[in-house]
Amino acid sequence: MSDSVVERLDGPITHTHIGGQAVLEGIMMRGKYNWAIAVRTPDGSIHSEAHDLRSAAKKHAWMRKPIIRGVVALVETLTLAMRAFSISASMSGESEDEQLSSKEIGLSLVFGLALAIGLFIVLPAVLTNLMVSAKDHPFAWNIVDGVLRVGAFFLYIWAISRMGEIQRVFAYHGAEHKTIHAYEHSLPLEVPVIQQFTTKHMRCGTSFLLMVMVIAILVFSLVPVKPIAALLGWESRLGVLAILIVSRLILMPLVAGLAYEVTVKWAGNHSDNPIVKIVLWPGLQMQAMTTREPDDDMVEVAVVATQLVIDRELAEEAGERGEPIAMLEAEDSEGVPTTEAVV
Repeated sequence: MSDSVVERLDGPITHTHIGGQAVLEGIMMRGKYNWAIAVRTPDGSIHSEAHDLRSAAKKHAWMRKPIIRGVVALVETLTLAMRAFSISASMSGESEDEQLSSKEIGLSLVFGLALAIGLFIVLPAVLTNLMVSAKDHPFAWNIVDGVLRVGAFFLYIWAISRMGEIQRVFAYHGAEHKTIHAYEHSLPLEVPVIQQFTTKHMRCGTSFLLMVMVIAILVFSLVPVKPIAALLGWESRLGVLAILIVSRLILMPLVAGLAYEVTVKWAGNHSDNPIVKIVLWPGLQMQAMTTREPDDDMVEVAVVATQLVIDRELAEEAGERGEPIAMLEAEDSEGVPTTEAVV
């Protein structure tokens, strides 16, 4: 590695909107104009494909407003995750018997959503209700509920990190972060260069989820439990619990939108700010659980996905300058989102 490259490893970075996620034996990357996925197939080759990124925020200005844009980005991210997971599941299986059908993938996502609601909203609320009265001690109730929620999140991450297949996904997660680091440092996307970087990243989805947990404690504490219970006539302990659970489900989009503004917009644009580093420090430490050091083969997959996104953006920029545009035949120039992605 040249001295100039070594010097730039810790040098200033350029903020980028490119983000992605690890999938089964691969990585999905998302840019301004398209999203791309690369998957290591059983025969050792890399399957890759790119698709146009269509965002509702392009057509509706109100969807680009603070907080709202975070909710839009989250919905679009979950939608892309479903498509990316479907592609990776179909390409990474050794045989057709090992490949998941669209129905199976859909059911697994529904089950995952139900599990998240039950584990991170309903269960902490029920356990807290057994220890503290929300009607008599609403502040204490919200603190205990928040602590239990964060504890459940840590326990869940720890439990799944023990699974062999998940550890490979976490290694691809690390490859994704390293590759984006290299791109943000304007370095060549070459395996030896990329491997020099850390697997932790400011805009990681892990940090985002932890920030959701913290902001939820603050937002949920503002719910006027007593007046609502009195208005509805649900002043029993069970009735108050029902109000709290429903209010949490209703307020989750607001919580997610606020977390997006903190972790993606503010922190992503001010990564060198000391306050940002303090606020995101817990999330960065938690990434030790959700990322692993990747093999060179995994980094190669990340480079393929990232390059498809970069090439499209370079082509679009060339088009804006009036230069000839060279793009994949399967793509067009529609669907420019204004949101940024977690990585």
